[in-house]
Amino acid sequence: MAMAAGGGGRRLPPHSPSGLVLQTVEMHTGGEPLRIIPRLEAAEEAVAGGLSLLSLRREMAATQDHVRRALMHEPRGHAGMYGVVVVAGGVATTSAHLAAVFLHCAGYSTMCGHAVLALGRFALDYGLVAVPTSPETAVHLHCPCGPVTAFVPWDGCRSGNPVRFHSVPAFAAAIDLAIDVPGHGKVVVDIGYGGTFYAFLSAKQLGLDVCSSKTRDLVSAASAVTEAVKKQFKLHHPESEDLAFLYGTILTDGKDAFSEEPTTNICVFADEQVDRSPTGSGVMARIALQYHKGLIQLNQTRTFRSSTTGSLFTGKAVKATRFGDYNAVIVEVSGEAFYTGTATFTVEEEDPLKYGFFFK
Repeated sequence: MAMAAGGGGRRLPPHSPSGLVLQTVEMHTGGEPLRIIPRLEAAEEAVAGGLSLLSLRREMAATQDHVRRALMHEPRGHAGMYGVVVVAGGVATTSAHLAAVFLHCAGYSTMCGHAVLALGRFALDYGLVAVPTSPETAVHLHCPCGPVTAFVPWDGCRSGNPVRFHSVPAFAAAIDLAIDVPGHGKVVVDIGYGGTFYAFLSAKQLGLDVCSSKTRDLVSAASAVTEAVKKQFKLHHPESEDLAFLYGTILTDGKDAFSEEPTTNICVFADEQVDRSPTGSGVMARIALQYHKGLIQLNQTRTFRSSTTGSLFTGKAVKATRFGDYNAVIVEVSGEAFYTGTATFTVEEEDPLKYGFFFK
């Protein structure tokens, strides 16, 4: 309910004339939050001037990072917050309904599966697809890693669940890579790409259990693996060096062979940020690794469980392809996304913490 200030009828809260006013749509997918910024004028102006999406990602990091910090960090956000800037025009959205720049507490990702699942619903409910079709509508998104298509249930009035999407090509970047992790000794990891790169290993190698160990211990161990891999292995991406970085480490229960039973994992990405969902881009990468090893076949569906919330995604390799020098697969990921509200965030220029703060 809006409040009036004194007798003047002004709506609170007040904000500085030059300060930010940001309206958001709030969602979550499998417990992982998504703060959607439906319109950011600076981003729209940049793509109207011909900037590509990867270039926009760099431009936002250089000139608009205060927006990310204000919305991801405390007091408006928290250590697990995730966001996306939606771009609905310009070169970035040629042949797509929308483009997406993904935000997290430490920077900007190149792919985010949980966000794609939520954005599929958002695109229909907020009119970014002119004529949705029943029972399912294809929503074409441009992500920094490339084009992704979400398939969203539509009943004629509103979107529904589950949403599924088809990925950019996912591939195995390295198999059985020996890495020396300080404090843990030698471990063997696989590195998979699902729009971004992850290291994978069973928590057991680190003396932990992904289902029962303390989250703090899992996070510390996964972060140590990430740092070690960054120092000991050079990543390569067939299309852009902007995409050749390790985003995080996913610890698993070791159940990689095909089974009808769910396999559990925890994803620790960016600056020790913990995914509450099973991680859509992680499912892509893990399916690619399992397919590469001959542990699953095309169209065999696996279920992935988050160790943090118990939420489930499914994934399957639907098509074999080539991507640069790599044998790759197109992966279908499915999950459920839900709305949690809308918000208007304001900034007062005199606030010493106006662009947020972050601590672990």
